This record gives sequence, C-alpha cells and structure tokens, in this order.
Amino acid sequence: MTILKIVLSSLLLLSCSVFAEIAIIVHPANNASVDQSELNRLFLGRGNSFSDGNRATPMNLAEGLPARDSFDSKVLNRSSAQLKAYWSRLVFTGKGTPPPEHATSAAMKAAVAADPSAIGYVASSDVDDSVKVVATF
Repeated sequence: MTILKIVLSSLLLLSCSVFAEIAIIVHPANNASVDQSELNRLFLGRGNSFSDGNRATPMNLAEGLPARDSFDSKVLNRSSAQLKAYWSRLVFTGKGTPPPEHATSAAMKAAVAADPSAIGYVASSDVDDSVKVVATF
C-alpha cells in the first residue's frame, strides 16, 4: 500500500510539472508584443522579426525538459516528435535551422538577458527580473 501511495504521489508531481505555466521571455529593453501566431511564426522559422520590425532570435530549451514539452504542445500545438520531423525536413532541404537550445532555464534566462533580439521561454516559476515576460500560456 505504501509503495502505491509513493507511485501515485510521484505521478501527481510529474503531471503538475508537465502542465506548468510557460512564460515567454525577452530582453528587458525589448518592447515588442507577441501573440500565439507570432510565436508560431518565429519558433517555426517562418519569420525572423518581431511585429515592430526589430530582429528576433528565438531560443529553445533542450528536448525532454518539461517546459519544452509544455511550450511545444501549448504554444506550437505540436508534439516533440512532430517538431523534430518538421525541423529535419527543413534542415535536409536547406530551408531552415531550428532555434539554438539551452540545457536549463538558467541558461535560457542568461542568453535572453544578454541578447536584445532574443525570445525564449521558461516555466513561470523560473522567471526573475533579468528578463521580461511578454506572454504566458
């Protein structure tokens, strides 16, 4: 019975992290606004500028991280496997390269804070004042 409780508790904690709120972050000096369609455009390589015309550099978290899985499903409406196939096709045909990946939320925040054109995402609980939140999902 105790083992069952431990397993159920673990599954509950895992499911909470998978459905965590995602914060879309930019450099604090960036005044661009974004919506879901613009995020799709930027993170799928269909555009390279914000709606205000300034250059945009999208950045991803590494595959397999809970925030990456949430971003892929909530914002891009695709599974990780679908995105991997999408980018494989574009790379193979020479039509695009996927956004650079960061291994941790801390690395993502540092990269976004250092680059005024950067846009990325982290779990809302990981946000601090080194970056600016422009949307949550």
